Amino acid sequence: MKVILRKNFDQLGKVGDVVNVKDGYARNFLIPRQIAYQATVGNIRALEEEKKQIQKREAKELEEAQKLAVELEKVSVTIPVKVGEEDKIFGTVTNQMIADALKEKGFDIDKRKIEITEQIKSLGIYTVAVKLHSNVTASVKTWVVRE
Repeated sequence: MKVILRKNFDQLGKVGDVVNVKDGYARNFLIPRQIAYQATVGNIRALEEEKKQIQKREAKELEEAQKLAVELEKVSVTIPVKVGEEDKIFGTVTNQMIADALKEKGFDIDKRKIEITEQIKSLGIYTVAVKLHSNVTASVKTWVVRE
């Protein structure tokens, strides 16, 4: 049975691909979960319209992410931490701490989007990446200071 994928599916392909699968797999798994629908002439036309809407939405999300990235580049956050001997901090600076500091500045960023490449275990200035979109990443200057 030929089906059109509505969602990206690792084993089969990407959105809009027309793939050939066994009838039972399509009827019992793909179609009920709305991962795919049967490839008919009407569904192919509907898919083209759906692709246009998806492209418009993705373009809008990309534009918003780029605007937010420009604003985030201008921001620096300060994270006060408790320190021991030789300016070593207790624990590490986490994604949540940076997300909270950004929230205080007016940016509502999910902690899972913040990427800390090296663990922050001492005082200093660090650059932290924030992945806003698959193609847009912003850098936030993070100051780790004594509490």
